[in-house]
Amino acid sequence: MNRHVSPPRSWSHSSRICVAARSGLAPILIGLAFAVSPIVFAADVSSSTDDGATAAATETETTETSQTSDSTTAKDDHVAATDSLPKMLRSVEGISQYELDNGVQILLFPDESKEVVTVNMTVFVGSRHEGYGEAGMAHLLEHMLFKGTPTHPEVPKVLTQRGARFNGTTWMDRTNYYETLPASEDNLEFAVNLEADRLVNSFIRGEDLASEMTVVRNEFERGENSPTRVLMQRIESAAFDWHNYGKSTIGNRSDIERVPVVKLRNFYRKFYRPDNVMVIVAGKFDPDHALATIQNAFGPLPVPSKPIDETYTVEPAKDGERTVVLRRVGDIQCVGTAYHIPAGSHPDYAAAKALTVVLGDEPSGRLYKEMVETEIASSVYAMAFGFREPVLLMCMAEVPVDQSLEQARTKLLDILEDSWDKQPITDAEVERAKAQILKQREMASADTDKIAVTLSDWAAQGDWRLYFLYRDAVEALTADQVREVAKKYLVRNNRTVGLFIPSDESDRVSIPESPDLNILLKDYKGRAAVAAGESFDPDPMVIEKRVLRGDLVGGMTYALLPKRTRGDSVSLKLTVRFGTPDTLKDRMGAVEMLGLLMARGTTEMTYQELQDEYTRLKADVSVYTLMGLLQIEVKTKQENLDEVIALVGDVLKTPRLDDTELELIRRQIITSLQQSQSEPSVVAPRHVRRTLSPYTKDDIRYVMTIDEEITMYEEATIEQIRELHADYLGNQAGELSVVGNFEPADVLKAFQSELEGWTTDQPYVRIDRPAHPDTPGHFEALETPDKSNAFMYSSQQYALSDLDPEYAALTLGNFILGGGSLSSRLADRVRQQEGLSYGVRSGVSPRPKDNRVDLTIYAITNPANKDKLLKVIREEIDRLIAEGVTQEELDAAKQSYLQAARISRTGDPALASMLLMAMFTDRTLADVAKHEQQIQDATVEDVNAAIRKFINPDKLVTAIAGDFANLPKPE
Repeated sequence: MNRHVSPPRSWSHSSRICVAARSGLAPILIGLAFAVSPIVFAADVSSSTDDGATAAATETETTETSQTSDSTTAKDDHVAATDSLPKMLRSVEGISQYELDNGVQILLFPDESKEVVTVNMTVFVGSRHEGYGEAGMAHLLEHMLFKGTPTHPEVPKVLTQRGARFNGTTWMDRTNYYETLPASEDNLEFAVNLEADRLVNSFIRGEDLASEMTVVRNEFERGENSPTRVLMQRIESAAFDWHNYGKSTIGNRSDIERVPVVKLRNFYRKFYRPDNVMVIVAGKFDPDHALATIQNAFGPLPVPSKPIDETYTVEPAKDGERTVVLRRVGDIQCVGTAYHIPAGSHPDYAAAKALTVVLGDEPSGRLYKEMVETEIASSVYAMAFGFREPVLLMCMAEVPVDQSLEQARTKLLDILEDSWDKQPITDAEVERAKAQILKQREMASADTDKIAVTLSDWAAQGDWRLYFLYRDAVEALTADQVREVAKKYLVRNNRTVGLFIPSDESDRVSIPESPDLNILLKDYKGRAAVAAGESFDPDPMVIEKRVLRGDLVGGMTYALLPKRTRGDSVSLKLTVRFGTPDTLKDRMGAVEMLGLLMARGTTEMTYQELQDEYTRLKADVSVYTLMGLLQIEVKTKQENLDEVIALVGDVLKTPRLDDTELELIRRQIITSLQQSQSEPSVVAPRHVRRTLSPYTKDDIRYVMTIDEEITMYEEATIEQIRELHADYLGNQAGELSVVGNFEPADVLKAFQSELEGWTTDQPYVRIDRPAHPDTPGHFEALETPDKSNAFMYSSQQYALSDLDPEYAALTLGNFILGGGSLSSRLADRVRQQEGLSYGVRSGVSPRPKDNRVDLTIYAITNPANKDKLLKVIREEIDRLIAEGVTQEELDAAKQSYLQAARISRTGDPALASMLLMAMFTDRTLADVAKHEQQIQDATVEDVNAAIRKFINPDKLVTAIAGDFANLPKPE
């Protein structure tokens, strides 16, 4: 599984130029918003110290006795459940709520358009509920619930075997456990019974805590690698006097390391109970069967006789500004400020959320225009979070080291506090903010599995119907309301930036408490449910029979898959291929900035006007270029598709290519590269890629150092970019794929009209990247000072076609080694047994045109555990080669791999990418079916032979980056 922390849904910010795509790091980079995003269970790494492990292990003997004692007396301390049917409470816009006699809340959201079902159990406990010495306990307990029960002793394994996408997340007000599986009654029953079982029967053993504590501590350390993330956490901490919202959900090191398992069990028994959970089922299922299944699994669970005490801490009125200063090694400066705002259920919250768009949007946001465009800052962010109780609106600005941080601070505060009378918020700004919020909400609503998780966030704020009430509030917003919120809350005495500065008079700002939801939601009915899509079979051969293929125009081809989708959504991908290895090699800076610049307006529209059109048309559009490739990705609605295609045509043929915008892009890219120079997850993979790419500097395939890449971007000119667009782009080669609700004839006609006559005399020749299987094995430890986490990355290449049965056998071997997320040999040993890493994984990735396959292994760890991590990984690879895989392992891997592949084809954007790649490689989905049959047919002998033929630990190219020079000296 590949789950990572991502910016929360409430972020509004200027686009960050992601240069990680060039080095293949996009899937493994750590998100900026770690301080304020939900803490996710399965992601990437940890470590242990002897002291921490011993402290947890000493609890084992006494706490096991305690568990036995508790279980024998539990009957007298619980109220018995009944077998009556679930009680229907209400139904709003296609979502129905029920309640069991023991208090279990149920939400059902049927969606026939997806061949998947998602079960989400939300426990209404988060970091807000933690007491003294319990910081991080809610999150640590989330990890422990993956350690098993007597009925399900290996939770990750049984989930993986069913091909599930699964995870757990912890945030301020709630903890989630969810899994998405292929739709079937058996899978639904499995998931519901699993969640009911681990709600009350999880082991919570001392020996598991000893290993998992180090995993969680490593997750904590990963966040410590980012100065920006730590600064955000410091601001939150300084902003609150008493409330737990000022504490990071992941907790603090001492509580993570020293928490007694007895105390963890008590926390578990206090909050993990049927009258404190909501079970959400979304996707393709029969509601009556789902209710019966939930009743059978959760209905018999007894309710403890002692009720849960509600939290009651309220922050006092704010009577003075605050400042916090962080000093650490880094390559970029940052200034941020936070203001207290009401809870997500308060009427003012919608206006506060719109205010984050007015401030932080790119390119319309006031922070962007007055700080990024004026070169005071390289990136700006504005965010507001909807929680059950009053929280924060936060703004951040990243500042290059050669700019004045004090100037940025002064400008930031001027915009936020002093500009509202001089430049009142306009109707246009508010309407743009409303349109963007509602567009993102509507686009997300097409995925019922995501809605299942989203609804739990609103439920944790007090009631799931707030999901709809918030939408209504946004739609009704006026500029006067947003102005009033800005002037009420964005004031000096409600500000947290840094130092305390005495003032002459008091100016208290009181934040309203959460409203009475019984009054607020009395008789709320909502609207008609969104139109559902068709029942779609993700079998590759079934899909292939529905695909329409042909020649589009010039040298371009198309593959269309019309299907009824939820909300009439359409996913579209268009590639234009250009240039040759010789003609592009001296233009790479221009090539990589061309797409970014094309996205910033046309000759008829400014950047802002173009973004406003996308918002009006409810379209998400991205444009980027890599060597020899321009790609446009679109997600929109059927009703707007013709207009969106016309806009895409304008972006392709008549981009503005403005030199001022180029300088903004250049500064953002260079700032990001400078920041990555000491980031372990960038440094180690780049070193490995350079070793495996033995090309000279005059070859376009040469992998640059970060300094060389910065120079490349610095030297690119607007003239080069304009020449590249004018002379190299045309319809000579490329592909178009469209999936969703659309009329094929209309789409083809529209694109043919846009692309006809758009030609070039410059030839297109693909840049090949053959395998280098003879590269000698290599290891290097790389210093990245002041980083709490280290990153290990290892790779080797094979000359192998992905159509060869050996590739299928190797894929299964890798899946067993480290491709199975939490349930694999590496995960079992490195994470579960040794507690060395929050996340460890291996993967094989094919390059069909080059008959090449890459093996990669990566992990994060504490720098002190570097040698032990490398030793353990080597031992597991050696054991795999020497002993081979078992029939049981192979059977489980096949089922999990094929189920996961099936789930991947339920998403329209993924299908569009699959069709695009098939065209580029001259294949169809029949080749996908062939590969899956090869997976099914592979024997133990086939897999073991492939492992021994290809995987050679002595030839792995490995680098590990971290702060090794400053490790404590052994006693």
